[in-house]
Amino acid sequence: MTVDALTDVAGLRVGHATRSGDGRLTGTTVVLAPEGGAVAAVDVRGGGPGTKETDALDPRNVVQKVDAVVLTGGSAYGLDAASGVMAWLEEQGRGVRVGPDPRHVVPVVPAACVFDLGRGGDFRARPDAATGRAAVEAAAASAQGAAVHEGCVGAGTGAVAGQLKGGVGTASAVLDSGITVAALVVVNAAGSVLDPETGVLYGELFQGRVQYPEERVHEAARRRLTEVASKNAPPPLNTTLAVVATDADLTKAQAQKMAGTAHDGIARAVRPVHLLHDGDTVFALATGTRTLDSAGPLALNDVLAAAADVVTRAIVRAVRAAGPVDGPGGVWPSYRELYGER
Repeated sequence: MTVDALTDVAGLRVGHATRSGDGRLTGTTVVLAPEGGAVAAVDVRGGGPGTKETDALDPRNVVQKVDAVVLTGGSAYGLDAASGVMAWLEEQGRGVRVGPDPRHVVPVVPAACVFDLGRGGDFRARPDAATGRAAVEAAAASAQGAAVHEGCVGAGTGAVAGQLKGGVGTASAVLDSGITVAALVVVNAAGSVLDPETGVLYGELFQGRVQYPEERVHEAARRRLTEVASKNAPPPLNTTLAVVATDADLTKAQAQKMAGTAHDGIARAVRPVHLLHDGDTVFALATGTRTLDSAGPLALNDVLAAAADVVTRAIVRAVRAAGPVDGPGGVWPSYRELYGER
């Protein structure tokens, strides 16, 4: 049974730590790999990324597997959340073995952040090591294959998508080969997810399952967006983050190719993307429990195509799941508030 989420890749777990109220509107999301880790890679295409340990994921470098990936709010300050995840992993004896004692490990925890500073009203309210620890503990406590909470949770708590409220979304697909490909995204885009002429999400236009809103609904939504735009400071730095994963047995180089192709899924659903003030980053994980068809050298193509597709669907789900925010840090309507469920 699948739940249309990143956790459909067996062994992966997702945990959120959400911080809201009292000037806070931020949080951290952790993707926890199975025991023994997962092959990992990354592709960074935004011009203003905030990341940690991404160089370790280069196929030319020594680290082959990681035990967790951290997505966090708080801009570069929020990368402190990875320290809490590292501490928890060390306690479990998980990480790169660096000494004769099994406890002598160094967990490699790649991380990336989104800009949400001040969106709850307090610029200094941001995730820290305790937030990261809470998120990884939530992941570890979750059941195998559990559904993943979407919308304004974890790293998506303070996320904004253009003029709309952003958030966390996830999706998965099972290929004819039986291989699973899935994605989890944090949509905090400087670009828009919404076609201004029709009121349809760009990602839904790509999917070809479009239900256009009534003209009166669309006009009311446009008036509302114009009204609230004057209440918000222009977003100086924004980012869409993703973790795309598969149970296929990929090398680091193949995983890096999957991360790169997954960026196409962002480009279908957010316009424009990969600007100088974006930090768009995609991590790739491969758990290796299913073998690619060795007789077909192009067997990876199906995985690559699916990676882009699930990222697009995850972005749509993030925006549809998000709720509105009206607080001291700004006003961001949700897509559902403006256009209904449709």
